[in-house]
Amino acid sequence: MSRIHSDTSDADLIFSLRQGNQNALSLLYDRYSGLVYTLALKLLDRVDEAEDLTQDVFLSFWKQEKFDPTRAKLSSYLCLITRSRASDKLRSRASEQKSIVKLQHISGSETDRPTLLDSVTSAEEQNLVRQSLSLLSEQQRQILALSYYQNLSQSAIAQTLNLPLGTVKTHMRQGLIKLRQLLRSQIG
Repeated sequence: MSRIHSDTSDADLIFSLRQGNQNALSLLYDRYSGLVYTLALKLLDRVDEAEDLTQDVFLSFWKQEKFDPTRAKLSSYLCLITRSRASDKLRSRASEQKSIVKLQHISGSETDRPTLLDSVTSAEEQNLVRQSLSLLSEQQRQILALSYYQNLSQSAIAQTLNLPLGTVKTHMRQGLIKLRQLLRSQIG
Protein backbone atom coordinates (compact mmCIF):
# COMPACT_ATOMS: atom_id res chain seq x y z
CA MET A 1 0.00 0.00 0.00
CA SER A 2 1.29 3.40 -0.92
CA ARG A 3 1.56 6.13 1.64
CA ILE A 4 -1.23 8.68 1.58
CA HIS A 5 -1.06 12.39 2.33
CA SER A 6 -3.57 15.06 3.28
CA ASP A 7 -3.46 16.40 -0.31
CA THR A 8 -4.31 13.02 -1.87
CA SER A 9 -7.38 13.21 -4.14
CA ASP A 10 -10.74 11.84 -3.04
CA ALA A 11 -10.65 9.23 -5.79
CA ASP A 12 -7.22 7.98 -4.67
CA LEU A 13 -8.35 7.94 -1.02
CA ILE A 14 -11.46 5.94 -1.92
CA PHE A 15 -9.37 3.49 -3.94
CA SER A 16 -6.97 3.18 -1.01
CA LEU A 17 -9.89 2.69 1.38
CA ARG A 18 -11.29 -0.11 -0.80
CA GLN A 19 -7.85 -1.74 -0.62
CA GLY A 20 -8.15 -1.82 3.19
CA ASN A 21 -6.20 1.29 4.18
CA GLN A 22 -8.03 2.69 7.20
CA ASN A 23 -5.88 5.83 7.17
CA ALA A 24 -7.75 6.77 4.01
CA LEU A 25 -11.03 6.74 5.94
CA SER A 26 -9.46 8.89 8.62
CA LEU A 27 -8.39 11.47 6.03
CA LEU A 28 -11.82 11.42 4.36
CA TYR A 29 -13.45 11.84 7.76
CA ASP A 30 -11.20 14.79 8.60
CA ARG A 31 -11.96 16.30 5.21
CA TYR A 32 -15.76 15.91 5.18
CA SER A 33 -17.02 15.32 8.72
CA GLY A 34 -17.54 19.06 9.27
CA LEU A 35 -19.75 19.26 6.19
CA VAL A 36 -21.77 16.18 7.16
CA TYR A 37 -22.13 17.29 10.79
CA THR A 38 -23.20 20.83 9.88
CA LEU A 39 -25.85 19.55 7.48
CA ALA A 40 -27.05 16.95 10.00
CA LEU A 41 -27.29 19.56 12.75
CA LYS A 42 -29.19 21.93 10.49
CA LEU A 43 -31.68 19.20 9.56
CA LEU A 44 -32.09 17.52 12.96
CA ASP A 45 -31.54 20.52 15.25
CA ARG A 46 -30.05 18.26 17.94
CA VAL A 47 -26.33 17.98 18.63
CA ASP A 48 -26.41 14.36 19.84
CA GLU A 49 -28.37 13.15 16.83
CA ALA A 50 -26.14 15.11 14.44
CA GLU A 51 -23.05 13.52 15.97
CA ASP A 52 -24.56 10.04 15.73
CA LEU A 53 -25.68 10.65 12.16
CA THR A 54 -22.20 11.84 11.16
CA GLN A 55 -20.67 8.64 12.53
CA ASP A 56 -23.37 6.58 10.83
CA VAL A 57 -22.81 8.20 7.44
CA PHE A 58 -19.07 7.50 7.49
CA LEU A 59 -19.54 4.00 8.87
CA SER A 60 -21.98 3.10 6.10
CA PHE A 61 -19.68 4.73 3.50
CA TRP A 62 -16.81 2.59 4.77
CA LYS A 63 -18.84 -0.66 4.75
CA GLN A 64 -20.57 -0.16 1.40
CA GLU A 65 -18.79 0.16 -1.91
CA LYS A 66 -21.59 1.95 -3.74
CA PHE A 67 -19.88 5.26 -4.42
CA ASP A 68 -18.16 5.72 -7.79
CA PRO A 69 -15.82 8.75 -7.77
CA THR A 70 -15.97 8.98 -11.58
CA ARG A 71 -19.73 9.73 -11.47
CA ALA A 72 -20.04 12.34 -8.71
CA LYS A 73 -18.19 14.40 -6.15
CA LEU A 74 -17.77 12.75 -2.78
CA SER A 75 -19.11 15.83 -0.97
CA SER A 76 -22.36 15.61 -2.98
CA TYR A 77 -22.70 11.92 -2.25
CA LEU A 78 -22.11 12.37 1.49
CA CYS A 79 -24.65 15.22 1.59
CA LEU A 80 -27.19 13.02 -0.17
CA ILE A 81 -26.67 10.20 2.34
CA THR A 82 -26.86 12.69 5.22
CA ARG A 83 -30.15 14.17 3.97
CA SER A 84 -31.60 10.70 3.48
CA ARG A 85 -30.60 9.47 6.94
CA ALA A 86 -31.78 12.71 8.56
CA SER A 87 -35.17 12.33 6.86
CA ASP A 88 -35.39 8.77 8.18
CA LYS A 89 -34.52 10.01 11.67
CA LEU A 90 -37.13 12.78 11.51
CA ARG A 91 -39.81 10.31 10.40
CA SER A 92 -38.80 7.97 13.21
CA ARG A 93 -38.92 10.83 15.71
CA ALA A 94 -42.41 11.84 14.50
CA SER A 95 -43.60 8.23 14.72
CA GLU A 96 -42.25 7.94 18.28
CA GLN A 97 -44.05 11.14 19.26
CA LYS A 98 -47.33 9.84 17.80
CA SER A 99 -46.91 6.58 19.71
CA ILE A 100 -46.25 8.41 22.95
CA VAL A 101 -49.33 10.60 22.46
CA LYS A 102 -51.45 7.53 21.69
CA LEU A 103 -50.19 5.71 24.77
CA GLN A 104 -50.84 8.74 26.95
CA HIS A 105 -54.32 9.03 25.50
CA ILE A 106 -55.08 5.34 26.00
CA SER A 107 -53.67 5.01 29.49
CA GLY A 108 -54.52 8.50 30.68
CA SER A 109 -52.18 10.50 32.77
CA GLU A 110 -50.86 9.10 36.02
CA THR A 111 -52.68 11.81 37.93
CA ASP A 112 -56.08 10.78 36.54
CA ARG A 113 -58.25 9.29 39.25
CA PRO A 114 -61.65 7.72 38.76
CA THR A 115 -64.45 10.14 39.47
CA LEU A 116 -67.37 9.34 41.72
CA LEU A 117 -69.50 8.80 38.61
CA ASP A 118 -66.93 6.31 37.25
CA SER A 119 -66.97 4.39 40.54
CA VAL A 120 -70.77 4.31 40.68
CA THR A 121 -70.99 3.21 37.04
CA SER A 122 -68.43 0.46 37.61
CA ALA A 123 -70.27 -0.77 40.71
CA GLU A 124 -73.57 -0.79 38.81
CA GLU A 125 -72.03 -2.77 35.96
CA GLN A 126 -70.57 -5.30 38.39
CA ASN A 127 -73.94 -5.65 40.06
CA LEU A 128 -75.64 -6.24 36.67
CA VAL A 129 -73.12 -8.95 35.79
CA ARG A 130 -73.61 -10.66 39.18
CA GLN A 131 -77.40 -10.60 38.77
CA SER A 132 -77.17 -11.98 35.25
CA LEU A 133 -74.75 -14.73 36.31
CA SER A 134 -77.16 -15.80 39.04
CA LEU A 135 -79.77 -16.49 36.34
CA LEU A 136 -77.54 -19.03 34.56
CA SER A 137 -77.56 -22.74 35.33
CA GLU A 138 -75.16 -23.87 38.07
CA GLN A 139 -72.93 -25.66 35.57
CA GLN A 140 -72.79 -22.68 33.17
CA ARG A 141 -71.98 -20.32 36.05
CA GLN A 142 -69.30 -22.68 37.39
CA ILE A 143 -67.65 -23.13 33.98
CA LEU A 144 -67.68 -19.39 33.23
CA ALA A 145 -66.26 -18.61 36.69
CA LEU A 146 -63.41 -21.10 36.22
CA SER A 147 -62.68 -19.69 32.77
CA TYR A 148 -62.81 -15.97 33.51
CA TYR A 149 -61.89 -15.68 37.18
CA GLN A 150 -59.35 -18.49 37.44
CA ASN A 151 -58.16 -18.22 33.83
CA LEU A 152 -58.46 -21.96 33.16
CA SER A 153 -58.61 -23.33 29.64
CA GLN A 154 -61.58 -25.39 28.52
CA SER A 155 -59.45 -28.53 28.73
CA ALA A 156 -58.42 -27.72 32.30
CA ILE A 157 -62.05 -27.04 33.23
CA ALA A 158 -63.07 -30.41 31.76
CA GLN A 159 -60.42 -32.14 33.87
CA THR A 160 -61.29 -30.16 37.02
CA LEU A 161 -65.03 -30.88 36.75
CA ASN A 162 -64.53 -34.38 35.34
CA LEU A 163 -66.69 -33.55 32.29
CA PRO A 164 -66.16 -34.26 28.59
CA LEU A 165 -64.52 -31.35 26.76
CA GLY A 166 -67.48 -31.06 24.37
CA THR A 167 -69.87 -30.61 27.30
CA VAL A 168 -67.70 -27.84 28.75
CA LYS A 169 -67.58 -26.08 25.39
CA THR A 170 -71.36 -26.35 24.96
CA HIS A 171 -72.14 -25.06 28.46
CA MET A 172 -69.66 -22.21 28.05
CA ARG A 173 -71.09 -21.15 24.70
CA GLN A 174 -74.69 -21.38 25.87
CA GLY A 175 -73.84 -19.56 29.10
CA LEU A 176 -72.17 -16.71 27.20
CA ILE A 177 -75.12 -16.40 24.81
CA LYS A 178 -77.59 -16.30 27.67
CA LEU A 179 -75.42 -13.86 29.64
CA ARG A 180 -75.21 -11.54 26.62
CA GLN A 181 -79.00 -11.63 26.19
CA LEU A 182 -79.60 -10.95 29.89
CA LEU A 183 -77.18 -8.01 29.96
CA ARG A 184 -78.66 -6.49 26.80
CA SER A 185 -82.17 -6.71 28.24
CA GLN A 186 -81.06 -5.08 31.51
CA ILE A 187 -79.07 -2.29 29.87
CA GLY A 188 -81.67 -1.24 27.50
